Amino acid sequence: MKIGLYFGSFNPIHNGHLMVAQFMLNQAGLDEVWFVVTPQNPLKSSKDLLPENDRLQMVKLAIGKHSQIKNCDIEFTLSRPSYTSNTLKALGVKYPGYEFELIMGTDALQHLDKWKDYEHILMNYKILSYQREGATGGEFSKNQKVKIYKAPAIQISATYIRGLMRMNKSVRYLVSDEVNEYLIALNSMQELVSS
Repeated sequence: MKIGLYFGSFNPIHNGHLMVAQFMLNQAGLDEVWFVVTPQNPLKSSKDLLPENDRLQMVKLAIGKHSQIKNCDIEFTLSRPSYTSNTLKALGVKYPGYEFELIMGTDALQHLDKWKDYEHILMNYKILSYQREGATGGEFSKNQKVKIYKAPAIQISATYIRGLMRMNKSVRYLVSDEVNEYLIALNSMQELVSS
């Protein structure tokens, strides 16, 4: 079984993430794509992170009953911050018969050298990278283990969505209907707690 691992904070998951997952299923010969929810990315600040269980729940809601896209919470059981190399080892032990490939944007790819054990990752795993505006993937885009895809581009980000929410603006059509409802409920609960 060939699994594409799509790591991220998913803070929150949005339709751009879902489009990339479906694109990779269609184009990269994968059997499944797993959204690996990262409790704490070592390269990002945790101050704007929604609680990890809320982010995982939104991933589950966004995926719905899709038979080839799954959620993965393995990093919830590992030490923090979450290093991809540690997660890959844990997944290899848990699913010895599976072949794992990494899905990432060219913006993440060009900073791969900041990742723990990145040489080991490059030697042992294929990387399926989708083009992000303003990022080429740098020197890593030429590596034989890396394939760059021209996936449909949607210029939204979780940061943009959180900004809209802070201004009490709608994020409808940027996230799935189920995630939108969850965010509205989460936002009103936070307002209750802070008032």
